[in-house]
Amino acid sequence: MSILNGKIEQLLSLAVATVAAGVMPAPMEHDPDRDAALRSLAAVAGQQGWSMEALRAFAGPQADLLFPGGEAELLEAWSDLCDRDMADAMCETDEPRLSGRVRAALLYRLPADEGRRTAAAKGMSLLLTPQGQVVFRRAWMRSVNALWQAAQDDSAGVAYVTKRLTLGNIYALSFLYWLARGQDAAAMAAFVDRQLALVLRFGRFRAKLAAGRSAAPAGAAAL
Repeated sequence: MSILNGKIEQLLSLAVATVAAGVMPAPMEHDPDRDAALRSLAAVAGQQGWSMEALRAFAGPQADLLFPGGEAELLEAWSDLCDRDMADAMCETDEPRLSGRVRAALLYRLPADEGRRTAAAKGMSLLLTPQGQVVFRRAWMRSVNALWQAAQDDSAGVAYVTKRLTLGNIYALSFLYWLARGQDAAAMAAFVDRQLALVLRFGRFRAKLAAGRSAAPAGAAAL
């Protein structure tokens, strides 16, 4: 399991680095029949896996025709569906603070749902293949972007990229924690709170540092 965790960490590092490019992949196709098939399979994927055989068994004998890209497309589409479910849930959020909305979005995206968690863990073994890694990076970038959009952040330019890069790191750490111990909702929320607090403290430190530099007298030594 430790070897698998190490591979997942490497994959997450590559995914976060891809966010720095600032170019989002194209949106996925949305179709009610695809969504229904995904929900049917996701409910049992933790035990049955993400194979096309399981898809046909639990979503109908013709369901594989909805996903011509095979298992990799199944997982990419499921990630997109989870993003959309998170965005729908966030419509009910009236949290005034951006940090609070980011927190809520993360916890909606990584719920204390054993079926969701085991399905994700089962899917990671498929996404560690060369083809799967490309799919994972695309799905990861969409998820990070969806989290920011659900949190109602409208940054542009450099801030658009840096905020998504920061959130990408938080989401990666939270995702690893969720896979290992996400069944405990209170512990999961506390972990997310710690990650956000670190970012906020670092942001305040940078602001103070910048203010100190702008107030320094001419000729003062720079840090």
